[in-house]
Amino acid sequence: MMQLEKVVPFGRSLDEYRRMFNLSPEHLNHSILGVGDGPASFNAEMFALGKSVVSVDPLYIFRAEEIEKQFYSVVDNIIAQIRTTPGDWVWSYHQSPEHLRENRIKVLKTFISDYEQGKAAGRYLVGELPRLNFQEDQFELALCSHFLFLYSDHFTYEFHRAAILEMLRIASEVRLFPLLTLDLKKSPYVAPLMAELQAAGFRASVEKVGYELQQGGNEMLRIQQTTTRE
Repeated sequence: MMQLEKVVPFGRSLDEYRRMFNLSPEHLNHSILGVGDGPASFNAEMFALGKSVVSVDPLYIFRAEEIEKQFYSVVDNIIAQIRTTPGDWVWSYHQSPEHLRENRIKVLKTFISDYEQGKAAGRYLVGELPRLNFQEDQFELALCSHFLFLYSDHFTYEFHRAAILEMLRIASEVRLFPLLTLDLKKSPYVAPLMAELQAAGFRASVEKVGYELQQGGNEMLRIQQTTTRE
């Protein structure tokens, strides 16, 4: 069982997803799975535009008010830590720690306003990697932000490989962001995973993106199926 008091429930907006994952207007018309979305407003904003997104996260076992309470219990401490490490951050999209805090609150409020109706509609589902309860090729695109690679010290190489292969079972294409760990170093898993995936017949590439908050964190890993399963 997930322990809510250990979670940092920060979410990102549709505009941040567009930039983090190099999403074109055409991509937004695809069937999308958001893996580990947490309290992102991405799903809510896409739903308002008539787009198709399913978000999956173990966090969704909790009620809206529990998630909101946990957010406010940690946000000021996180922002204080960011202020004490100014060299670790790029203030281009978010202009300052205060602006980052404002944006995260705005995202949370949009998520909370959509959460219960979205759960009832099956847009927010409880689940966690490396096993997800979806059919093969159910989605055109799977997106995973701020989970894989970021927590390389907490999850093994084998976990990352199993998680990525599971997303590739479910979706024709997978995009992962960022490729840095929490200490701002590129995850040691990226290169060997790319080699393994390419050897297995997938197309894997690192691409620059138009979003950077962590210093140097402006790349995503893009993985595509190259054959259609029968």
